[in-house]
Amino acid sequence: MQHEGVIRLSIFCAVLAAVAAWELLAPRRQLTVAKGERWFANLSLVAIGTAVVRLAFPLMPVEVALLAQQRGWGALNQTSLPPLMELALAVIALDFIIYLQHVLFHFLPILWRFHRMHHTDLDLDVTSGNRFHPVEIVISLGIKLAAVVLIGASPLAVLVFEVVLNASAMFSHGNISLPLGLDRWLRLLMVTPDMHRVHHSVVVRETNSNFGFNLPWWDRLCGTYRPQPEAGQLGMTIGLKEYRDPCRLTLPHLLVQPFVKNKS
Repeated sequence: MQHEGVIRLSIFCAVLAAVAAWELLAPRRQLTVAKGERWFANLSLVAIGTAVVRLAFPLMPVEVALLAQQRGWGALNQTSLPPLMELALAVIALDFIIYLQHVLFHFLPILWRFHRMHHTDLDLDVTSGNRFHPVEIVISLGIKLAAVVLIGASPLAVLVFEVVLNASAMFSHGNISLPLGLDRWLRLLMVTPDMHRVHHSVVVRETNSNFGFNLPWWDRLCGTYRPQPEAGQLGMTIGLKEYRDPCRLTLPHLLVQPFVKNKS
């Protein structure tokens, strides 16, 4: 675990580059606003969010998992399951908690105030998977730390979960084309871009669906799954109807957006 930072950064950069290249070679939709401005804002939010959580939390999830393991905290630290089974159960449990957290961020007004910034992106691409307000990141990390302790996830399970979640978020937000037959098959195992794109529709009932980032099962089990947008993948409008002016979606505006009344 001593090389956690290097591992995570390396995989982040590799997935970012791979999906970005895929978007250039086989885009799913035509972009509607300047890519450079969006990329600057979205990637700047990654840097700001990382700095904020490092200042706000003395321990990160892998370190908390190690502490919980040493002290016997959490359900899985009270069992003697085979290592692979324990790892799989921890990753699945963490993913379900992230699903529930995502639902809460949509339906609790105080949490939506911060999460809605993620939905103001007028296009979706690989960088959209990292477009989160620093306050939301802090809240999410607090929930994740509590979940790690409650579950008793091992440090390795937490590292695997963090890497897979981040990679799948970039993939599922990617503006990439997949053969429809492959997409239908993949949806049984993971969230695909066409599946998650529905969640970014301007239509509210579509926004409140397909909450999964990684595993697709929770939406089906909990009744929040919607296979396609009503207007189709190419006809749907992405974003929120209240935030349509690109000039008010620059980095400074995004950072203060939860604290000011929308004037657009």
